[in-house]
This record gives sequence, C-alpha cells and structure tokens, in this order.
Amino acid sequence: MFKKGIILFCAIFISTVMQGQEKEIKIEEERRGNRLMLYALNENFEDVEATIVVEGTGFRQSARAPRAMKIPKLSKVHVVNLMVNKGETPKYTTDITVSDSISRRALRKEATAIRIDPMNPIDMYIAENCVGCDSIVAKLERSPYKYRSTVLNENEEIKRQIAMANARLDTVVTPLFNVKGGIVSDIETFEELMEKLNDGEKGIVEN
Repeated sequence: MFKKGIILFCAIFISTVMQGQEKEIKIEEERRGNRLMLYALNENFEDVEATIVVEGTGFRQSARAPRAMKIPKLSKVHVVNLMVNKGETPKYTTDITVSDSISRRALRKEATAIRIDPMNPIDMYIAENCVGCDSIVAKLERSPYKYRSTVLNENEEIKRQIAMANARLDTVVTPLFNVKGGIVSDIETFEELMEKLNDGEKGIVEN
C-alpha cells in the first residue's frame, strides 16, 4: 500500500494525482449548488481499492469513517459528498490509500466508464471512398482511448491540407491518420494503428 496527501483548492475542476507502482488515481470534482461531489478516476487497466479521507474548511461532510472502495479499471466512481457552507470557499486536503488487493469488505458502487488519452494522439481522417473506416471506427469506439475523427468532405480546409500530403486522396480506401506529425494511409486495422502510434506496443480493445 502507499499513501500521499495532496492539497487542493476549490475550483470548477481539479484533479488530484495519487501515484505508486506506475498506477494513479485522480480526483475529479463536480459542483452542484451547495454540493461538491468528488469522484475517483482509475485510468489504469486494473481494478484497485482506494480509501479517501477528506479534511478541510468551508464545508460539511458525513461523520462516518471512510470505507475502502473498489474503483474498477477505466472508470470513475462517486466517492465523497461535501456540503459547502454558505458564503465560504471550500479548501480541503485528500489523503488517499490505494491497494492492488481488493478485499471482500470493500464497498462496491456504481461506476461510469471513462476514456483515456492514448500514448500518442489518435487523429483520423475519413476520405469519401473509405471502405475500411467503419471497422476501425467500431474498434476505436470499443476501446478505452480518446480519438478525433474528421470527415474530409465536411471540412474543406482540412481536406485541402491533407490533399497536399496525399495528391491521390480520392482513391484512398483506408482511413488516414496523423502519426507523429505525418499523414499515413496504409493502416488497415486497429491493431496496426496501435503499433504505429505506440512504437510496436499493441493497444487494448474492450469488446
């Protein structure tokens, strides 16, 4: 197990990073009226157990002792509610304990799937005659990775720029990708895309 306290000041969105053994848990906050809702984000490919202690001023919270909670992989879980005092700005610290071992007593709450940034950005461009795009898009949608997709016929400026790199754009039947600053048109599968982007390290597809 490992611990690390991080001081946060109230803002519209604040992330707290808790690292150890190449894993991290982030804290995301959402303000709803006088409620400040804290969520734990697990951007790893493994489930973890986390206990989150919040202390500070300008708010009230449950007097119950914090419980260990399962945070599933690639998901976020609502973990703490803070009731903001009228006319005050909440300031708080978080003390997070994270474990790779999940006990039977760990609290299980509803989790929401999240997308994460890949090792390198995924920018895809779809030409008019692309017949291989649907397959790759389907796998990107099932994957945990964020990506951007542009239909070239719907953006003439980007189409013009891409055409400068690929003069035979109208004959391209595969998606085009921006791979580390260069436009490539020979990627036919999701697995090939991951290899290109991550220097041979294949990505993970969630079916």
